[in-house]
Amino acid sequence: MAPTYRLQVLTVEGELYSTDDAEFTLLPGADGELGVLDRHVPLVVTLRPGPLTVTHGRGEEEILFVAGGFADISRDPEGNTVVAVLADAGERAADVDEAAAEEMRRRAQEMLAQKLSDEDYAEAAALLERSIGRIRVAEISRRRRPARSERGMRG
Repeated sequence: MAPTYRLQVLTVEGELYSTDDAEFTLLPGADGELGVLDRHVPLVVTLRPGPLTVTHGRGEEEILFVAGGFADISRDPEGNTVVAVLADAGERAADVDEAAAEEMRRRAQEMLAQKLSDEDYAEAAALLERSIGRIRVAEISRRRRPARSERGMRG
């Protein structure tokens, strides 16, 4: 089993997720996805809206949606890796309302088709990016859910 580390995901509403046995975390970095293993170099990275995937030491995966923010990869006083995600907002994949996210995407696309001020255009573009991220998380979760139930039925 690979070494594990502490991961905490915080939003303005409070703690969304926390574990002491993260083996691998895939973050939606603003410049592309960033994978984190134990002993990663300390780093602060800007996040874009999208899926945050956590692989546990037990081989289980959990998927969260984060709506942008920052991730701080550091070490505690004992030298252990600690990842703190400070997200603008977030939710667990199972809690994503795909229909509402699709409606939000549709509204954002309609807004972007209109003549907008720079500020309104930026807001509509951010809404579109966030809704697409939520839809992606819901799709990933939906695809993985049947595989888990089939494994449970075989065993």
